[in-house]
Amino acid sequence: MNRTSRTATCAAAVTALLFGLGACAGVEEAVKAGASQGAEKAADELLMTPYDVTYEVSGKDVVLIKYTGGKGTDLAPEEDTVDKPAVPWQKTVTLKGAMPPSVMPEIADMLKTDADIACKIVYKGKVLAEAKGQKAVMGGCIAAAPMNR
Repeated sequence: MNRTSRTATCAAAVTALLFGLGACAGVEEAVKAGASQGAEKAADELLMTPYDVTYEVSGKDVVLIKYTGGKGTDLAPEEDTVDKPAVPWQKTVTLKGAMPPSVMPEIADMLKTDADIACKIVYKGKVLAEAKGQKAVMGGCIAAAPMNR
């Protein structure tokens, strides 16, 4: 093979290689963009998907219950309240997205160290959060939104 033929063959091979690599890069970018859009869509669907939780409060001397009822946003949920609830108390609510479920009972004497009170958050039969006694009085029950809906 003479020098001119080798040069032409090498130039053709390099050109084909560059076009091939360019096509691969284009395919790779398209796959990444599609995967990104797919992941974004899946995340959006998950974050907008409603889910139900059941709050439970039991005990004595409960004067108020605050709970996340589905109003507001994921980052700033609004609380609903029940004054002088009959206990045991139970309520199922529909929350959306990553909104964290929470229920906080209050008793007449918040400093009572041996408070007879309990709270629970249940999702599809699974207890997400549970507290009794002083822990229920001081912090209630708060859980992360279930992401495996």
